[in-house]
Amino acid sequence: MDMKDQTKARQRGASMLGVLFFVGVLASVGLIAAQALPTVLEYQSALKAVQKASEGSTAGDVKKIFDKAAQIDDINSISGKDLEITKEGDKVVVKFAYNKEIHMFGPAYLLIKYVGRSK
Repeated sequence: MDMKDQTKARQRGASMLGVLFFVGVLASVGLIAAQALPTVLEYQSALKAVQKASEGSTAGDVKKIFDKAAQIDDINSISGKDLEITKEGDKVVVKFAYNKEIHMFGPAYLLIKYVGRSK
C-alpha cells in the first residue's frame, strides 16, 4: 500500500460543500416551517372557535359566537359568514374551509388548504 492509498483510507467526514448544502436545505425547511406555523396555530384556534360556536341554536347565534371567539383569538382567515352551518339530527354541525398561500421565492408559493368541522 503506497502513501496515496493510506491517506485516502484514513480520510473520513463530510466535505465543506456537503456541509454547506445540508445547512442550506435545513435553513430553507426552517424558513418555510417558521412561516407555516402561524397558519397552523390559527387553524387550531378556528377549530376551537367552531366547536364553541356549534353550541348555538340558530345560524345567527353560531355566527355571533364564532365572530366573538375569532376576535379574541385573532382569527383573520375566516369569519362567521364563511361558515357552513347544518343540522345532523338535533345537533348543529359547523364546517369551514380556506386556503393560505405562503410566498417562498420568486413566483413559487406554498398552498395550504385547511378544512375543519365541529364534532
